[in-house]
Amino acid sequence: MSERATPFHCPYCGEEDLRPHEVVSETGEVSSPHGTWHCRGCLRAFSLKMLGLVRPDPVTPGAPQ
Repeated sequence: MSERATPFHCPYCGEEDLRPHEVVSETGEVSSPHGTWHCRGCLRAFSLKMLGLVRPDPVTPGAPQ
């Protein structure tokens, strides 16, 4: 699995022009926090985080579905 998944579009405006979000400190040091993205369409910065995999509910025989 990839270390960093790339979103296909902005969750706010739908724009596809996304770049990794970079933060510049007061000292001029540039860092890119993991999972943060910058939309060049609406100028929003957002983060993505995978919470994990979800198992489907077990099917009980005879129970309504």
